[in-house]
Amino acid sequence: MRNIQYFWRHPLAEQVREEGRREGRAQARAEIILRLLRARQIDVPTPTRDRILASTDPDELATWLDRSHDITDARELFTAPRCPDER
Repeated sequence: MRNIQYFWRHPLAEQVREEGRREGRAQARAEIILRLLRARQIDVPTPTRDRILASTDPDELATWLDRSHDITDARELFTAPRCPDER
């Protein structure tokens, strides 16, 4: 009897599924950032919203999520925070 290799068990299929999971997590994190900014009543200009939604880098999104708790302008997500001693 012949051994049948089903597509969903193929390594390529697993790679595609993993990519989809990564993209889904990135999309969810971006939406959380936007939701948090909206809850804090911070206006998010369209270019800023587009940049957040376009990101697929989990580290970048994590940084933006951390910053979203303390900023007063959405564009501050993309700039490093100032040191407390800096004036």
